[in-house]
Amino acid sequence: MNLGLAGNFNLQAASARIAQAEGVAEVDGAPLWPSLNLVGTQDQSSGVKSSRTHQVLGQATYELDFWGKNRAAAASGTALAGASVLDADTVAITLSASVADTYFQILSLRERVQFAEQIAGDARHVLSLIEVRQANGAATDLQVQQQRTAVATFDATVPALQQQMDVATHALAVLIGRSPEGFGVGASDLGDLPLPEVRPDLPATLLQRRPDIRAAEARLISANFDIGVARAAFFPSISLTAAAGVGSRSLSHFFPPATITDLGAGLLQPLFQGGQLEGQLKVSRARQVEMLATYRQTVIAAFQDVEDALSTLEHVRTQAAIETTAEVAAHKAADLAQLQYSLGSADYLTVLSTEQTLFQTRDTLLQLQLQRLQAIVGLFRALGGGFDAGADLPIPQTKPSGDRS
Repeated sequence: MNLGLAGNFNLQAASARIAQAEGVAEVDGAPLWPSLNLVGTQDQSSGVKSSRTHQVLGQATYELDFWGKNRAAAASGTALAGASVLDADTVAITLSASVADTYFQILSLRERVQFAEQIAGDARHVLSLIEVRQANGAATDLQVQQQRTAVATFDATVPALQQQMDVATHALAVLIGRSPEGFGVGASDLGDLPLPEVRPDLPATLLQRRPDIRAAEARLISANFDIGVARAAFFPSISLTAAAGVGSRSLSHFFPPATITDLGAGLLQPLFQGGQLEGQLKVSRARQVEMLATYRQTVIAAFQDVEDALSTLEHVRTQAAIETTAEVAAHKAADLAQLQYSLGSADYLTVLSTEQTLFQTRDTLLQLQLQRLQAIVGLFRALGGGFDAGADLPIPQTKPSGDRS
């Protein structure tokens, strides 16, 4: 799992998007602070006396945020940066679930291959018995050909399952950022894996831990701040400027350099912009409605994920219990049929039927074991990656990035 989180390129791209969003948030928060510039000039005049004038000015500009436009823009950028972090968490949870599902699938296919090879070996043993009985006149050529067909059918199952296992192994390699060539998975059995118990009556507040829900909430917060930005754009913008520096003439070296200062204020009131301000406000309000609908949809989809996972887990558990009983009975029936056939007290059709039934029930049971593990993974994914009763829920941050307090 750690390999997947460290090597997956989609997760690395999500991490890069976090840095991009944080950079945008810093840009949005920059107007909350004054801007400082250093300006240097040199003028040269020639005539009866040539002279050269030097000036070095430091200029500061600050926009008074009377209407909260800059604070709202900074808060919006901060919320979007938080959403990017949560998006990366969603990618990490999805990746972890995919790695676990694919790993379990490989183990299941490996066991199914082993059982298909075993049942094919048993079928060959029965074929040898039939051929001996045919030589003694106790079996027909039809029975021999039927058993050879059964052996070939079981043999054909093996490469098909191996091909599925190869595809799953290649997929797992890509998930963890490795080349599929030469990649392999260590030997293990599904039965050796511990199954976590699902606690009953889990609180619905667990869904607040899901990063996709929290990301949708962060985007809704950002949209609310964007409306404030669009509204404030209708009001005048007041900027303060200050300049201070020194100036000197190269021929007037008998006097000290003159000190230059300048203070000013500017007011910019939008009068007519062709509907741009109204349009931007309309866009911001529509986006807020969109983000609210997206948030609600994300929440109800989360409830669906949990209900689907719980339902799947319950039904698979029931099916597995039934199939386990059927597999035990089919195994006993196949052993008895082969024994009685070797003693001449059972016909060939009984042996053939019990072989096929054993293969089907055992293969189905292995698939149900896989489905149960994947349902557990799906439940933990639906709950946001797990449940720790002592953990505190993080609170979405809405503090503007420009606030240094």
